[in-house]
Formats: sequence, C-alpha cells, structure tokens
Amino acid sequence: MARPRNPLLSHERIVAAALRVIDEEGLAALSTRRLAAELGVSGPSLYNHFATKDELLDAVVDSVVGEVDLSMLGRDPWPEALRAWARSYRAALVAHPRLVPVLASGPGRRPHALRLADAVFGALVDAGWSPGEATRIGALMRYLVLGSALGSFAGGFPQDAAAYGDAYPHLGQAHLLAERQQQVDEGAFETALDALLIGLRAKFPAGARTQDQGSARRRKAGRSASSGAS
Repeated sequence: MARPRNPLLSHERIVAAALRVIDEEGLAALSTRRLAAELGVSGPSLYNHFATKDELLDAVVDSVVGEVDLSMLGRDPWPEALRAWARSYRAALVAHPRLVPVLASGPGRRPHALRLADAVFGALVDAGWSPGEATRIGALMRYLVLGSALGSFAGGFPQDAAAYGDAYPHLGQAHLLAERQQQVDEGAFETALDALLIGLRAKFPAGARTQDQGSARRRKAGRSASSGAS
C-alpha cells in the first residue's frame, strides 16, 4: 500500500499548526482555509477533529497553558510557590503574546486552564488563606501576569530622540527604552511581583502564619529524610 503523501492529521498536529499561524500572522489569520494550506490538506478534513474554529482556538490556548509549571504549588511555601508559578505562567504567555486576549476571557472549559486555577486556589487555601481571599489573590496574580504579557511598555516608545524634545522634559532618555525592551519589561514585572508578595505577606492571617511555618518545617524535614534515604 502506498504511503500517504502528507502525514496523517492528528489533534496535536493541527493545534501546533494553528499556533504557528497565530504566532506569525495573528488571530485574524486563523481560518480553515489558511490552516488547511499550512497542513497541506483539504479544509473539510479538519472538521473530523474540530467542529468549530472556537473549539480549535480553545485547544490552542489550552496547549499553551499546559506549558505552565504547577509543580511548586502545594509543595513550596506559598510566597515562593506563587513567585515561581507566576514566572512560569508569564514565560509561556510571552512566547505567544497574540493569544493573550483570548486567555483574558477566563478558563472556560479548557482542562489545563481549570487545572491551573484549581492548583493555585488549593495551594492558597491549604496554606491558610480563606476561600474568598484565595479567590481574590488568584485573580490579582492573573491580572498581573496577563497584563505584563499583553504588550511591551518599553517597546511602545519611539526610538527617535527628536520625537520628545522640550515638550516632554522628563522623557529625555525615553528613546532608549525600545532597545532595552526585555530588560525593562521583565524588571517591571519582577518589581510588581515583589511588591505584591510583600503586601500579601503582611496581610497573611496571623493564625495561618503558624500553620504555614509548621507546614514548611514538615516539608523541609521530609526532603531531608528523603535525601538521607537515597
């Protein structure tokens, strides 16, 4: 039997191709016709895997969310866990910034997104935060991560020094921001994350503080015992 000219379609192959189209050309470029051309297949064959474009887009978004590391949640002390998780979440989104507007609508029924929300909420409640506080903290962390990944602050400034002049006396160095985009944007995110966690530490319930410290000691003791047994 002759081998097929093109590799057989799969859920994973379609999602990867759709993500490439979005990364390179934007959300508006994603269509059945464009995706079929990318894959070298006929348009109708895609419907065997995804009934609608929205269903496909959900799968693409969820594949990116699935790249976020959740292993520290429930394992490390909550401030360190939130910091490491937020960095991983932002890194996944910065790699695919054109998907951020879709993510802003919420997790919907996407499995990886719901798993992420469950892990963050559970880790906070287990640490001693009330369910209401854990919900609000999860929301504000999400606002920070999505907002920082949505676009570049530094990249939005003209690199032409003449664009500022005497009319903007405090922006004499603003033309340098664009070439330092990564440094400025990552620094802003880390500053906001530091400030947020400092504020949360101060707000952490006094009764739960002892519980969290005891949990940290037990985790450390468990790791030490594991190291000694290996």
